[in-house]
Amino acid sequence: MNGSNRFTYGLGTIGRDMVYSMVSMYLIFYLTDVVAVSSGTLAWVTAIMLCCRIFDALNDPFMGMIVDNTHTKWGRFKPWIVVGLFCASVIVLLLFCDFGLSGGAFIAFFAVVYLMWGIAWTMNDIAYWSMIPSLTKDQKEREKIGAIARICASIGLFFVVTLIVPATNMLGNMAGSLQRGWFLFALVIVAAMILFQMITVFGVHESGEEASRAHEHTSIKEMFRAIFKNDQLLTAASSMALFMIGYMTTTAFGLYYFKYAYGNENMYSIFAVILGVSQIAALIIFPLLSKKFDRRALYLFAIFLVCVGYVIFFFAPLSTMIFVGAAGVLIFVGEAFIQLMCLMFLTDSVEYGEWKFHKRNDSVSLALQPFINKTGGAIASGIVGFTVIISGMNDAQGKADMTESGLTILKVAMMIFPLICIVAGFLLWSKKYVLDEKTYKKIIDENKARREVHHGA
Repeated sequence: MNGSNRFTYGLGTIGRDMVYSMVSMYLIFYLTDVVAVSSGTLAWVTAIMLCCRIFDALNDPFMGMIVDNTHTKWGRFKPWIVVGLFCASVIVLLLFCDFGLSGGAFIAFFAVVYLMWGIAWTMNDIAYWSMIPSLTKDQKEREKIGAIARICASIGLFFVVTLIVPATNMLGNMAGSLQRGWFLFALVIVAAMILFQMITVFGVHESGEEASRAHEHTSIKEMFRAIFKNDQLLTAASSMALFMIGYMTTTAFGLYYFKYAYGNENMYSIFAVILGVSQIAALIIFPLLSKKFDRRALYLFAIFLVCVGYVIFFFAPLSTMIFVGAAGVLIFVGEAFIQLMCLMFLTDSVEYGEWKFHKRNDSVSLALQPFINKTGGAIASGIVGFTVIISGMNDAQGKADMTESGLTILKVAMMIFPLICIVAGFLLWSKKYVLDEKTYKKIIDENKARREVHHGA
């Protein structure tokens, strides 16, 4: 294992998560509070986003199959990382550029561009995350790689979350309009994505075993088998899906909460800094804790933190930030642990699939992560969009214009629903997932012995 891979691989997520966070978390806010689309248009946009993300998510396994069947002198992953990177970069700028369209013209334009965004992002996303199983088979080493990648992703995420309000306002004042401010901010983070992804493309060195698989081919039948016959992969994916729906729903409501419930959207940036530091700290200490505790104990501890955090968040008085801040720390520390472990559960299921079917399908298996993220994001966007409409936020100009029932709807959608999803994901995993440390080691040993016999023959 090349030790530098931990960092050259992980750094690639910084810019990626800047861009993905801006699109997944703030595109609706940009449309409602910057471009100021009507409630009717917003309803269409919400439906389009939901349909496009689900349609695009269904294509992810096929993209995984394409990556698995790609054989070039640059490997399987890097060509698709590069193609997806530059296509997505152009499309993001189109999403955050106000062309002055309205009504049916705007809806049609948005539908086409948003669908293109999903396809371009899929190329990059699946190829990028599919690299992890090919870098190492050691669980602890994977945790280190995954932790560094998630730390870098969190840096990218919270860079956007922290600066989205002050930076767009500042750039908007300089450029003459808030719409231009948002476009310039998008331009900056797109440039960052290209820079950090190039570090991965030129800095990551794949294993010799990866090169030996140059002539393997995955058929459509094998693709479906790799997904639907791999019970551990399905369990890990279902659990992760429930978690991501809850996680992304809460984060997508963040700016709305501080603008309409708390009454001060500028506090959102301060809150984001607290959460960002908490999540990154949690990811740093996770590999240390994993040496002393097994994953089941860590998952249970994380769920406890999340539950306590959501309860405090729901009942926190709006007159002070202390309780809201404390709740946020508990939630995001717990969710950082869960997010990393879910990625490891998916990654380990690749070896289980190889053990069960005598064939590795890294990209097809790891394609489920983008599928999960997109599906979770689609559901979260749908919840946010329709909550904004039925709670009255799209018609309100501030906290005073929202009814008490509207605030209650916001809090239930932002806190109660996500908590139910996250707990359900844990219960499913605890009942169905069997790849503990001992079982995984046995599978690795049997796979190795089988390969040695095969090559010896």
